[in-house]
Amino acid sequence: MQIWVDADACPKVIRDILFRAAERTGTELVMVANHSLPLPPSPLIRQLQVPKGFDIADNEIVARIVAGDILITADIPLAADALAKGARVLSPRGERFDNGTIRAKLTMRDFMDTLRSSGVQTGGPASLNQADRQAFANQLDQLLRQ
Repeated sequence: MQIWVDADACPKVIRDILFRAAERTGTELVMVANHSLPLPPSPLIRQLQVPKGFDIADNEIVARIVAGDILITADIPLAADALAKGARVLSPRGERFDNGTIRAKLTMRDFMDTLRSSGVQTGGPASLNQADRQAFANQLDQLLRQ
């Protein structure tokens, strides 16, 4: 089993939780990004650097992930592809993806796209509070114990 991380969409505070979990459990952690990341020195933690471009990192993850692996991402299409391959998917906010949450998130994304196209300002930089970080850590621990 490996933990795959869509690093471009993963806040640093979540990366720190992942680094500690990999070391604690002996699980290989692969950070996939289109730029160099500062990683702690560990044989269990590595980076797969991919060229910049639309969905290149996502395609690389989908090509390599296998059933039983864990994926950390907020990207809905990537989550759906990983679920289809039998991976377990967790968002940086600690939400476990399944087919139901994927459908709900796609519906919400379509709604938000409609708002934006009509000129309504939505969103801003996402931030994670302590409860989000704790939810993520708890869900990750559950997945690692399975």
